[in-house]
Amino acid sequence: MTTEPRPHSTARIANDTPTAKLRAAFLSAFAVALVAFGSSVLALFVANGQNPSIFGQAVLYFTAPALVLLVLLTAVNRIGALRSAFTAVLAGVGAAILAAFLGGAASALAVGARADQVWVFALSSIVNLGPVFIAASAVAEALLAPRVYNRSLQRVSRGARRLALVRIPASNLDEAELTHIERSPIDSERADRQWDNYCAALAAEGWDVLEVDGAPELADSVFVEDTVVFFGDVAVITRPGAESRRPEIDGTERLVRSLPGIRIERIEAPGTLEGGDVLKVGDTVYVGSSSRTNAEGIRQLRVLLEGSGCDVVAVPVSRVLHLKSAVTALPDGTIIGHPDLIDDTSLFPRFLPMPEHEGVAVVELDRDRLLMSASAPASAALLANLGYRVVTVDISEFEKLEGCVTCLSVRVR
Repeated sequence: MTTEPRPHSTARIANDTPTAKLRAAFLSAFAVALVAFGSSVLALFVANGQNPSIFGQAVLYFTAPALVLLVLLTAVNRIGALRSAFTAVLAGVGAAILAAFLGGAASALAVGARADQVWVFALSSIVNLGPVFIAASAVAEALLAPRVYNRSLQRVSRGARRLALVRIPASNLDEAELTHIERSPIDSERADRQWDNYCAALAAEGWDVLEVDGAPELADSVFVEDTVVFFGDVAVITRPGAESRRPEIDGTERLVRSLPGIRIERIEAPGTLEGGDVLKVGDTVYVGSSSRTNAEGIRQLRVLLEGSGCDVVAVPVSRVLHLKSAVTALPDGTIIGHPDLIDDTSLFPRFLPMPEHEGVAVVELDRDRLLMSASAPASAALLANLGYRVVTVDISEFEKLEGCVTCLSVRVR
């Protein structure tokens, strides 16, 4: 099941990286600017009796505002203006007004207007020639831009090499740490078969599966997600809260260093942080404050993500091992979980309760595909009814060790 990293591949061109998001923001802004430009030129042309000379003047006049609009909307779309129709309309109106003003000022300067006339000309352009430009920008930003943005991300996702890091179960798997459940006998041979099938499911869905060097003496090492968290082209090597798990990070770091284009950061003592406590939803990073991740680990992660555009939201976790033992997220950003396992659901803007404890964990295989445990048939049916194609795998031996589908791999996104 091991696939060696290819020298020409790169792990940083996936659908939620800063580069992909910037590209999506630019394309969505370009679509809006084109609609605003075309609508304004056509309106001015028709209003003036379809005079060919007016058409040429209109093209020249609206070129500058359209270019300014492109720059402004690229910036605001990148920082989240398209998250709701309301913010999109506000962004479209505000950016169009500013673009019309600056474009009018540029046109006045181009024809040699005096400095005291530029302001008057710029303001009059908003009132006399800007309404169609502004209205078209607002409508296109609310209706067209989100579609272009999402399509761009999906297209990048399909074209990117998607990597999943895994680690073969240790020979002493039955000695893994337990915190919230009673110990049950582990069938090691069955666990090995389940792990093979888990890896095969990822490969069948188009993921390149890379194995971290095995650690037969480290009982929890199969739960590789806890050792590293990726944020675009940055890999944060964690510091597990359980002291017995800290040697696990060495093998993970060796493999991560072999991936091209990845910059490594790390959580340092006295901070602790495990990947199972980190849930990325768009530009929001939820971090569980659990028995494995402490306040200092959360603080260090905040510092590492400064300037990335991500907001770190700490979430109290006391009823389960990790945050992602209680909640994960659907591709559309909806948080799913079981209320019995969650300290406070009010921290999540959209929450969908699941009927089974084992149904709280999903791995996003693609925008319309999910991987989840076979132990949660009712939850799988619920998500299938929401339009997702659900792939299920039996991981019952790992669930006896407080594991779930997310912690058996690290998806390099």
